[in-house]
Amino acid sequence: MYQLDIGAIVSLESLLKDGTGELQALDLNSCQVNAWNTDILTEENASALKEILGGSIKVSSLWVGWPGPKAWNFIDGPATLGLVPREFRYVRMEALKRGARFAKMLGITDITTHVGFLPENPSTTEYREVVIAIRDVASYCKSLGLYFNFETGQETPVTLVRTIEDIGLDNLGINLDPANLLLYGKGNPVDAVDVYGDRIRGVHVKDGRYPTDGRHLGQETPVGEGGVDFPRLLDRLIAHGYRGALTIEREISGPKQKEDIRKAKDILENILKKY
Repeated sequence: MYQLDIGAIVSLESLLKDGTGELQALDLNSCQVNAWNTDILTEENASALKEILGGSIKVSSLWVGWPGPKAWNFIDGPATLGLVPREFRYVRMEALKRGARFAKMLGITDITTHVGFLPENPSTTEYREVVIAIRDVASYCKSLGLYFNFETGQETPVTLVRTIEDIGLDNLGINLDPANLLLYGKGNPVDAVDVYGDRIRGVHVKDGRYPTDGRHLGQETPVGEGGVDFPRLLDRLIAHGYRGALTIEREISGPKQKEDIRKAKDILENILKKY
């Protein structure tokens, strides 16, 4: 069987409070640590998290959030998400750099984030400003020996690749979220793998459907119940030599979330048995 680590997204707060018990109960050997609250990215918490993880759970990436408003839709999202909105840009750049320092303390090699609705037109001032801002943060990551990863979804695959090319650094990667490409109506995730190629350093195992109107995102679903063709997706990833983690994401809470994560893990393992 083609060996890839299978994990889940877990919040920094829950790890600090409850440890790794739930991950171990789900028989997962990796995680992506989600840190929306950058105020808790302290040296003290880094030391505590090191002790909690204890080498038993691999951390594929630190997902770093940013302060300010967040609207996950097509109307207000472009003006509120990531590094695109000028009024929130500087404070968010500093939050991402704080996340990079925290990752360095933990020995994590990658940080990941949503940079927002990347402008499609590369000739605009807005696009050039966003490229400069991302380059600044990514350069800081490079100085710490870290990769800076873009989570996919709010831009077309070609727009993301062009942005990476224009930034021009060798520590840029992609966290492929196949469901996001559907939820935002940006592309077929299987085809996107061939556009992204070996830039993919992380994968969210999440499923969903295309939008049905011009204002709201599509609907997330349990893995196997949406529009992502996971057998074909994994086939393309393996063809490109992908060796990173498969990180299950289910954006609900409670017992149903755990049930869906278990089912997703079974689906992945059954697909990987073919390789």
